[in-house]
Amino acid sequence: MAEAEQRILGRALHAPDLLQAEMASVAARKLRRGESHVADGLAQIAEMQIDLHRIDIHAVAVMAVRYQLSAYDAAYLWLAADLKAPLATFDEKLATAAKSHLAGLT
Repeated sequence: MAEAEQRILGRALHAPDLLQAEMASVAARKLRRGESHVADGLAQIAEMQIDLHRIDIHAVAVMAVRYQLSAYDAAYLWLAADLKAPLATFDEKLATAAKSHLAGLT
């Protein structure tokens, strides 16, 4: 988690408006496995200042197909492109798509 915190330190944070549902899904999966730290993680996320954005579902679907991403990952890539902002991710496939797609933007 320290590396993630370092990547976002001092930056404005933006995410597709699906972020909360994704976090709830991750939390539910961890709770089913009996992980006890879930509440702390959810509390940390709740305290973060993150601007949530509606996505262009058509553009996201096209991007998902183009880069062979899930629609969820494509939503983050689409938003980064729309905002002309860097994308922070540990997912290699998404990072590769972002490097390719965002490099072509001016």
